[in-house]
Amino acid sequence: MNFTSLLSTYLERVNAALSRLLDQLPFQSSPLVNAIRYGTLLGGKRLRPFLVYAIGNMLNADPASLDAPAAAVECIHAYSLIHDDLPAMDDATLRRGQPTCHIQYGEDTAILAGDALQALALSILANEPMPGVSDTSRIAMINELSHASGVAGMCGGQALDLAAEGKRLELEQLEQIHRHKTGALIRAAVRLGSLTAGACGRTALPALDRYADAIGLAFQVHDDILDVIGVNAMTGKKRGADQNLGKNTYPSLLGLQNARAKAWELYREAQSALDILATQSLDTTALQELASFVIERDK
Repeated sequence: MNFTSLLSTYLERVNAALSRLLDQLPFQSSPLVNAIRYGTLLGGKRLRPFLVYAIGNMLNADPASLDAPAAAVECIHAYSLIHDDLPAMDDATLRRGQPTCHIQYGEDTAILAGDALQALALSILANEPMPGVSDTSRIAMINELSHASGVAGMCGGQALDLAAEGKRLELEQLEQIHRHKTGALIRAAVRLGSLTAGACGRTALPALDRYADAIGLAFQVHDDILDVIGVNAMTGKKRGADQNLGKNTYPSLLGLQNARAKAWELYREAQSALDILATQSLDTTALQELASFVIERDK
């Protein structure tokens, strides 16, 4: 199966899992649940669930054990986007080409929708069936996602990002922001996939961590490039949004050409990590193609 077909297959699978889980929530007709459904199922590439599925399959985990961690990490991602778009944060009006959640449902309901999605993610990991996954691995998954979502990860990175608006950062400071804000959740997705495979997954973790760190930062570098050159209809948000907010970006610090070179450097680092996994007789084709997609996508 080629990469585009595999991406579509995993997207459909996690969307089906998310729809099933959201259908189980109480107060189905309420604005809150409608906002949760809107923010979660509006669209998106589903790269984090892709990583869970691709790594779990590479490590021969039970396919039935992958839906829960894939859905959980996407719930956290959806929550982060809803909150990032709020007036007190990025004050965005478009997400994936549609009105942002707070524009559609109101700021108060959007805040609650994000809060509920964070709680739902941890509940999924605690309660959903994961055949072949030990209780120890399940607890480790909860720890990974909690750590990546909090002060040591995504929230801490977002706070650093907000504090840096209007200030000139050094490249090292910008990387610190994005390794937390964007990279932590990508790394968590990689680790969730590996934890479904038990001992085999733990053996692969050092190389997978290197891969995750590289593509997590490459994703943000390319996002910054798209903020400069992207077409609104393709990216689903207004071009130059980060620049208008006074955010530090890789093109603003390095220039556009050097930012592109940085993305390719990170791509090569990801491929180097995959070379280590290949020596363990693991099929890394899907992860290689994802690394290419991360720095070549147009949205």
